[in-house]
Amino acid sequence: MNEEQLIERARGAALKAYAPYSRFSVGCAIESVDGEIVTGANMENACYRLGLCAEQSALTTAQHAFGLDKVRRIAVAGGDGSGSELKGEAPVTPCGGCRQAILEAAHLSGTDIEILAASGDGLKVERLRIHNLIPHGFGPANLKDSA
Repeated sequence: MNEEQLIERARGAALKAYAPYSRFSVGCAIESVDGEIVTGANMENACYRLGLCAEQSALTTAQHAFGLDKVRRIAVAGGDGSGSELKGEAPVTPCGGCRQAILEAAHLSGTDIEILAASGDGLKVERLRIHNLIPHGFGPANLKDSA
């Protein structure tokens, strides 16, 4: 799958978001090393802190489908999902908590996972690596000295 197709899957997932409070729909598509694709979308809750990010949703699905150690690449897109097409001009990057979760997958796989941060309209894309988004991150490798 090329990056445009992966971004389109993320944009499509955003249209399935449940975002009545922020009205900011986010979708995520994850590609495995074997080419399998899973998606997720944000899901808000009236108790705001109980919401779920698109990346967390997709990572959970990835764990069940093929394992976090097989994550190859991630696409994220977000914006106004109130219509039949996702809108928005600014590329969307994962929040801090999602960066930590992606870093966990990177530590498990031993790779610097690529993240395609796309605008809602899909016209702008930033190509990022997880270790640049969360430098000096804390993950499974940091626990090697635990009892």
